Amino acid sequence: MVQAATYQFDLSGGILCLDFANTVSWRQLPQQAADHLKTYDDFVAFAAQSRVLPSELVSDLQGHARRHTREAKDALHRALACRESIYRAFFAVAGGKAAAPDDLRQVTDFAVEALTHRRLVQTNGEYRWEWQWNHGNMLDRILWPIAQSAAALLTSPEIRALRICEAPGCAWLFLDQSRNRSRRWCDMKVCGNREKARRHYRRTRG
Repeated sequence: MVQAATYQFDLSGGILCLDFANTVSWRQLPQQAADHLKTYDDFVAFAAQSRVLPSELVSDLQGHARRHTREAKDALHRALACRESIYRAFFAVAGGKAAAPDDLRQVTDFAVEALTHRRLVQTNGEYRWEWQWNHGNMLDRILWPIAQSAAALLTSPEIRALRICEAPGCAWLFLDQSRNRSRRWCDMKVCGNREKARRHYRRTRG
């Protein structure tokens, strides 16, 4: 299982692909920016906290990654490339622009690759999708549902609820699922409270 000291990811994006895109904090403030996916173990922790990775697979993936360090680095590199394409594509869309062709192509490629690892299976008389993997591709297992999530959002009416956090320097992405579509912050407890405190300070100092 993931150790208690593991970084706790903020999952306020409203959908898996946006939570993944938000694994870099303060993107618009280079001196403060922090990438929370520095190792493959970090990637596993994100997947576990996001509940896209069954708990029984956590230790298996961690052990496999430690036994195959080169493959783990390559898998993390692919994951980060996917993350950046997802972030750029959705940031553009949230700003009223079209996603760049290269970013759209990369998201497409990752999503299509993910599809090749899905199979319909029967369980107790019902059918469902399951992910299929082997020792040769298991380190990419986490990335597949993320890529599928990105493709699903891009083609969903929910894309109209896509927003960028208004806190200076944050630029996290989220789906505004509030009743009147008036949400401004990625997380009211973090950026929202910070902005309220900043405005209060300016009023009292004025």
